[in-house]
Amino acid sequence: MESERKFVLGGSKYDQAKFSGRFFHFLNVIDPRTLFTSNKKLEEAVLLLEQYKLGTIPTNTTDDDLWSAQKIKQAIIHPDTGKKIPMPFRMSGFVPFGSPIVVGLLLPNQTLLTTTFWQWLNQSHNACVNYCNRNASQKTTTQDIALGYFGAVSSAVGIALGLNILLKNSKGLNPATLKLIQRFIPFPAVATASVCNVVLMRHTELSTGIEVCDEDGNVIGVSKIAAKKALQETAATRAFLPAPILLIPPICMSILERKQWFKRFPKFHLPAQVFFATASFGLALPLAIALFPQISHIPTSQLEEEIQNKSSKATLFYNKGL
Repeated sequence: MESERKFVLGGSKYDQAKFSGRFFHFLNVIDPRTLFTSNKKLEEAVLLLEQYKLGTIPTNTTDDDLWSAQKIKQAIIHPDTGKKIPMPFRMSGFVPFGSPIVVGLLLPNQTLLTTTFWQWLNQSHNACVNYCNRNASQKTTTQDIALGYFGAVSSAVGIALGLNILLKNSKGLNPATLKLIQRFIPFPAVATASVCNVVLMRHTELSTGIEVCDEDGNVIGVSKIAAKKALQETAATRAFLPAPILLIPPICMSILERKQWFKRFPKFHLPAQVFFATASFGLALPLAIALFPQISHIPTSQLEEEIQNKSSKATLFYNKGL
């Protein structure tokens, strides 16, 4: 594991320049144990961080105490609004509250109605998580939220239903092969919907641009080129995220279902499905988010001419968003 660092307010104890550091950082972010934090513990964490700002922390306070306090606050309190994020929509709640939906998406022998329901529920949950963890310092209109939500739902349901209908009308496929292919239908539907969601929600950035800064955090200008790169990176993350979640469980289950000992215990099928879905979910989320640094860099020479004229730095930085 990456070595832990000296406490930095608002920073990370893992090296964000490395993939492994970002992976361990986001593994820490989605830790579901913070869901059980009491109000008293939260108040103590907030107070300790305030004392750190003022330089009045107790003398026996360690870096581990400060990192723990920051982890609790960041998991529960929205950084822009200062309000509590509803438990099902916290990043730490994404896996425990999202796993039952993944299990539902992967259930075999689904009808058109159940396929529609699970795809709708998945995209509705994703939309709530995205909204509750949004950058509230940047205005997001109701129209953008609605466009992203309905675009994601319609694309997910449309692709899933279309592939199911296509398979049912296919000739020459034996039942075993048909069942196997049906297990993988949720992946293209969810991956496409996730990309549609981020593109529709953030399409205005392509015309307005996003801020680019130097290494000291000084804003140099607003760049449409950086916005395009940020959107591409975020879309790639969203497309990758469902892959382990929706591909690993079907592969594992198809292998198990060929085993004679597993066939003798049909009651174990659903628990096995739940286990593989939850384990894949817990691994996939930090892996996907860690693909690109949260604060990405871009050569100044690739940016607009007016930005190049404002800065002598070879590289500038931007926040790609989640």
